[in-house]
Amino acid sequence: MKLSARNIINGKVKSIEQGPVSSLVVLEIAPGVQIVSTITSESRKAPKLKKGQLAYAVIKASSVMIGVDA
Repeated sequence: MKLSARNIINGKVKSIEQGPVSSLVVLEIAPGVQIVSTITSESRKAPKLKKGQLAYAVIKASSVMIGVDA
């Protein structure tokens, strides 16, 4: 797989919460460390995502905001 995104993180699908329009996918990238993504239900069907499957989190953003409590 070749992508222009610089942030590609390997993980395992921990859970998928399917909805009629969108699905919530939880990817465990390390023990106790998760990335959660909301994707369209149609996009979930294309790669046939299922629990326990190895997958990638591909992060492409023009900006990343960081905040702290004042």
